[in-house]
Amino acid sequence: MHANLSAALADSFQRYAERIALQTPTGERFTYAQVAQQVARYKAVLNGAGAIKGDRVAVQVEKSPRSLFLYLACLREGVVYVPLNTAYQPAELGYFLQDAEPALIIVSVEAEASTRALVTSLNSKARVLTLSADGGSFGADSTAPGEIKAADIEPDDLAVIIYTSGTTGRSKGAMLTHRNLLSNALVLIEAWAISADDAIVHALPIFHVHGLFVANHCALLSGAKLLWHAGFDTSAVMDDLQHATVMMGVPTFYTRLLAQSTFTKARCKNIRLFISGSAPLLLETFEQFRARIGQTILERYGMSEAGMIASNPLRGERRGGTVGFPLAGVALRVADASEHAIADGESGAIQIRGDNVFAGYWRNPEKTREEFTDDGWFRTGDIGVFDAEGYLSIVGRAKDLIITGGYNVYPKEIELVLDAIPGVHESAVVGVPHPDFGEAVTAVIVMDGTRSHVEEAAVIAHLKTCLANYKVPKRVYFVTELPRNAMGKVQKNVVREQVSQR
Repeated sequence: MHANLSAALADSFQRYAERIALQTPTGERFTYAQVAQQVARYKAVLNGAGAIKGDRVAVQVEKSPRSLFLYLACLREGVVYVPLNTAYQPAELGYFLQDAEPALIIVSVEAEASTRALVTSLNSKARVLTLSADGGSFGADSTAPGEIKAADIEPDDLAVIIYTSGTTGRSKGAMLTHRNLLSNALVLIEAWAISADDAIVHALPIFHVHGLFVANHCALLSGAKLLWHAGFDTSAVMDDLQHATVMMGVPTFYTRLLAQSTFTKARCKNIRLFISGSAPLLLETFEQFRARIGQTILERYGMSEAGMIASNPLRGERRGGTVGFPLAGVALRVADASEHAIADGESGAIQIRGDNVFAGYWRNPEKTREEFTDDGWFRTGDIGVFDAEGYLSIVGRAKDLIITGGYNVYPKEIELVLDAIPGVHESAVVGVPHPDFGEAVTAVIVMDGTRSHVEEAAVIAHLKTCLANYKVPKRVYFVTELPRNAMGKVQKNVVREQVSQR
């Protein structure tokens, strides 16, 4: 086994040199050899910009083949890739730049001026470069050297810092090593039988685990073809399904496909595997898809801190409402309050160990210690239960996380913005079931009496100026008080029920 992910990818690029690695709906095509050339070119630019092993490189650019080349170049250069959601506003971006302290920040051409202004305001020494979807600016004047020497990378060197969050405050940078990423990718390739014969529809964003790691690593390490989409366009994806063998998606993708009368079994005749993750797949969607297409979606379970953790089987029964079995190399227990494994059929805290589990939170040793048990198990924060046959179901989330359209939303962040609006006394943000997004972000507000009324539309418009769009509530309701327990804590479960009834 290779010592690091970059070396394994380089070997794959050589082995499958003449095969198509990536193609887009606009007709762009790159062989594995051409990808390797582009990675060498981008690595040379990183090196020329002064990036050295261990430096953080923050990236907030639109998805394109060039964004993939940049990620692969960072792996090869030994710098730490820090993907940032393209929806983040400057007010949100500042925190990540202060925390990660990147040596380089790579953004779209359109965001260059605002990013430079932000860097100046933060007194940061980071250098700002740009990369457009067509490859403009970044490395425009560079040519790849004949040979590019890879950095000396050890298995436990950091590859990526991916930011996750908690309901109580600031985002945390999950540190993922080459060992974490490579071990998880090899397990998935085996579990899902990914091979050079596959063509994988990739319409996921690449600033989180599913799109950046799962789809890319599985394809590129096995010689498969990536059918690369900048975003999820229903018509374009349906066209590509006719030429694909695997689709990786979030539940929203599947509900949108099912909404099209032209989405039929005939369009999917070459697909051998539909995979869903990043959010719970409603049983209704699971069953509707099977009835319409004649195939059963494979649902799996993962998170930023560990990549993929469990999966329904490739061969064997895929049970709706479950995430299957722990993957090879992943130890998983459902534990009680005393950190002891409990019997099947009883719900408890999901805890895991394995080579896929991250190295800790960036510059936050206290939080890292808090999230691991004394005997070395990582506390996922999810509540689960095993059935008698060993299938795992996720039955709750310990921290009120909302997952909407595959994106994680943490209520506290939105509540802090709401509570700062003049006239707002307090707020509660919850997720309610939604047929398209899985969950819809919904806000409930109590006014303080200083203002007679605040319009829902005005609240939403305000939030859109300071939060990424997916975090903005779909609805805002006004109430006279929030339900509380005997200790005075807001009962989010009651709020959720009340909102759902509306």
